[in-house]
Amino acid sequence: MAASGSWSQDNWHLRPNRNGTCFVHRGRPEPLDLHLGMFLPTLLTQATPEQQDRFFMPAWNLEIIGTYAQTEMGHGTHLRGLETTATYDPATQEFILNSPTVTSIKWWPGGLGKTSNHAIVLAQLYTQGQCKGLHAFIVPIRQLGTHKPLPGITVGDIGPKFGYDEMDNGYLKMDNFRIPRENMLMKYAQVEPDGTYVKPLSDKLTYGTMVFIRSLIVGDAARSLSQACTIAIRYSAVRHQSELKPGEPEPQILDYQTQQYKLFPLLATAYAFHFVGAYMKDTYRRISGDINEGDLSGLPELHALTAGLKAFTSWTASAGIEECRMACGGHGYSRCSGIPDIYVTFTPSCTYEGENTVMMLQTARFLVKSYNQVISGQRVTGMVSYLNDLSRQRIQPQHVAARTVTVRINDPVSLVEAYKARAAWFVEAAAKNLQAELNHRKSKEDAWNRTSVDLVRASEAHCHYVIVKLFTAKLSEISNAAVRAVMTELCLLYALYGISKNTGDFLQAGILTDAQITQVNQRVKELLAIIRPNAVALVDSFDFHDVHLGSVLGRYDGNVYENMFEWAKKSPLNNTEVHESFHKHLKPMQAKL
Repeated sequence: MAASGSWSQDNWHLRPNRNGTCFVHRGRPEPLDLHLGMFLPTLLTQATPEQQDRFFMPAWNLEIIGTYAQTEMGHGTHLRGLETTATYDPATQEFILNSPTVTSIKWWPGGLGKTSNHAIVLAQLYTQGQCKGLHAFIVPIRQLGTHKPLPGITVGDIGPKFGYDEMDNGYLKMDNFRIPRENMLMKYAQVEPDGTYVKPLSDKLTYGTMVFIRSLIVGDAARSLSQACTIAIRYSAVRHQSELKPGEPEPQILDYQTQQYKLFPLLATAYAFHFVGAYMKDTYRRISGDINEGDLSGLPELHALTAGLKAFTSWTASAGIEECRMACGGHGYSRCSGIPDIYVTFTPSCTYEGENTVMMLQTARFLVKSYNQVISGQRVTGMVSYLNDLSRQRIQPQHVAARTVTVRINDPVSLVEAYKARAAWFVEAAAKNLQAELNHRKSKEDAWNRTSVDLVRASEAHCHYVIVKLFTAKLSEISNAAVRAVMTELCLLYALYGISKNTGDFLQAGILTDAQITQVNQRVKELLAIIRPNAVALVDSFDFHDVHLGSVLGRYDGNVYENMFEWAKKSPLNNTEVHESFHKHLKPMQAKL
């Protein structure tokens, strides 16, 4: 393909300008985000070489501007429930696309409202009288040149949202809209001219773009949480408040242990997520290469890992960003802090590209399947290989055994074993509870629903283990002894803080004793004091420039108060000394008094 040397999924964020050169897109959402982040990658991964020749260069040059239309008004994460149809007509060799119900209207795709002239539409494929499930189609929606909607297309913007004001999230309704057969993305599944369906090696191959985006969200969680931590920790070093000792100067609020307890575990989490994001990117690239060679064995775990980690990291980062806002006191609520914009921009990731609870249940399905394989005598590989240890233990059918683990709380490797034991305990407990429900002659669906809280907890424990494992593994790759020592302190804080917040799990599973929990809580407080001297340097190392951070409180030079006053003076309400509302409302009201 002509453009393959200049564009790949590794530089998806590079955007061409009119001169053909590129710059990095950062910061606020933009209407072209889905064109760059989903439309182009989907062409690369799911289009045939012939389709790439037709569509990729026009899309790269922004003649074609695309979006990714999957979610509907009535269905999002439950893909099998999507109602949009694409019915093949062999007489004309065309697909007829329809939105048969109100709930089938495509809803939410970014850039769809006013920007895009094409969409990759996911629809239920019908051919030769049979439904073949969800497939992707390249659908022109606006006339090139005039940008007017094509006949049979109803398209527009969905209206104001919680945030994302810059993004024209849109709706799309199709009425008997015809596209050529060649507009179905056919790298994996095909429809031949006579309507014969050629199925893909795996149904999950169609969902490659979603897996790709979920892997990116992990990195985005790290980035957004890192930005919030940078603002809150820098501001906490500038802000002086109250007294630690009577008569002495007001200390930096970063010197208060309670402030450290709010912020330093989040700082450790940001580093952990950064390493996990890099791992996910490498894993996606590796398994995508295997798939291109015809090896699909890594696909189930990739799907499970991206789903679970997308949910775990976005939930944690969203809550963490809000914690950083509150740690900045009243000024954190001002948009000049930068944190409100970070929050409203990031928090939708908890529901887009898969609602998080549903994502956790998808991961749980893989965990239960892996557990059942182990119980039946098979061995499992990858991040679930810890389940192999269960086959060596003699356990009563309804009893979940306590794990025998010797935990050294100052050793990250030992803490990985503790998290591993916790994950195994939760997976086994959920699997046994599921089997107990099935034994009551309930349907599989009922049993799954009645066990779903346990299944989500199992997935959370598994994801938490994966993150501690990857953070710990990263330490051995750091050659600089001083840097490795600081990273080890952060790793210990991340792991021990996680234990302190989930003490019941580790006690119930018999992994830690009461005395060890007391030691963990004490060690967390010690680590706060150890990390304090390096805290500002640790956020500076994220290297966010002021222009990208967009925060008065988090300025690199620490010159907060003067700039806050200057920022406030630029408020539109200050354009006039006496606002028009005085003459329009206040003065007439006062005249009547």
